[in-house]
Amino acid sequence: MSGRIPRFAATALPLVLAGTVLGVTPNASAAPVQTFAITDLVGWATQNGGTTGGGSAGTTTVTSASALTSALGSSSAAVIRVSGTINCSGMLRVRSNKTIIGNAGAAIVGCGFNINGDRNVIIRNLSFRNWNDDAINVQESATNIWVDHNSFSNGNDGAVDIKRGSDFITVSWNRVFNHDKSMLLGHSDSNASQDTGHLRVTYHHNWFDASTQRHPRVRFGNPVHVYNNYYYNNSGYGVASTEGAGVLVEANSFENVEDPFHLGEGSSDEGSLVARNNLLVNSGSGQTGGSVRAIPYAYTADAPANVKSIVTANAGAGRISV
Repeated sequence: MSGRIPRFAATALPLVLAGTVLGVTPNASAAPVQTFAITDLVGWATQNGGTTGGGSAGTTTVTSASALTSALGSSSAAVIRVSGTINCSGMLRVRSNKTIIGNAGAAIVGCGFNINGDRNVIIRNLSFRNWNDDAINVQESATNIWVDHNSFSNGNDGAVDIKRGSDFITVSWNRVFNHDKSMLLGHSDSNASQDTGHLRVTYHHNWFDASTQRHPRVRFGNPVHVYNNYYYNNSGYGVASTEGAGVLVEANSFENVEDPFHLGEGSSDEGSLVARNNLLVNSGSGQTGGSVRAIPYAYTADAPANVKSIVTANAGAGRISV
């Protein structure tokens, strides 16, 4: 499956978005039809049976923190539409078999989503701002997660943190800006027993827009695939491979990034990192070493010279038809 610009055509899983509405007046307009092609998913989230989220389950539109909390925490499969700005705090638990997708302009302000041991979750087209913990936290062996076309800014800790044995995850077409710690993969040097053999994640076509560090910072996962991302003015570093991780950094575009990728970070020992066909514009040369396991899925990388224009035109919330 190509890693090129997603085409959201009526080819698979059409979702007619006019289901249950929570927190909306009875006369509110029904949400429009979203044609959602699951075939646009690329990377690790296609493995282990694939990732379909709520699939063809009924749709719920939410406009309040209480309605969102209830919908996310349901044990039933669901497609959850977020409308408007939802102000909240803490971490909201997301249970298995959910598609969470924002209507145009939808924002989650002040809180984040916690996927704790659950599986098969899709999060798309949301702007996360001012979260007080993580914006999206994936932990405790959660599997088959797709985080796609979201925007992250001005948060307290990680934008997308993945840890504690979680696996089979794709993070694609997101934008991180006005933020420090972007994407942590593996939370602790002492967690090898749970993390080794897991933490397999694909990061592609993300826009790290003057965010500082952790794009991603990786422990233990092998292979982790970082391709076709656009790095711009990152004052800390781009990618770090530590604690025996294996990271393939491929066909990315780095612009004004003094430290695009390196081995080890802080007190963490070195991992392995293979860099292939990256574009380095006014950037350092990076540090590589060791070998990385083979990538098991099909993909087509865009030419690194085209990554900047492709990613800046398409990454982040509000760039897909809803």
